[in-house]
Amino acid sequence: MPIYLYKCEKCGKVFEQLVMKASEKPKCSKCGSSNLKKLPTTFGVKMGASGSGGSCPTGTCSLG
Repeated sequence: MPIYLYKCEKCGKVFEQLVMKASEKPKCSKCGSSNLKKLPTTFGVKMGASGSGGSCPTGTCSLG
């Protein structure tokens, strides 16, 4: 059940929507329009050696 980011082409509102089925057609949470554009999203992946924390809050940490 992924969460997608949408932008309404009618009113411009950007919102997240949990989509239960691929056939489900979400509607704008502000104006009710179904004329939506799915926006690209990012996701986080935790990588690193055990016990090292495995995260880099600034994005400038070296991986090696």
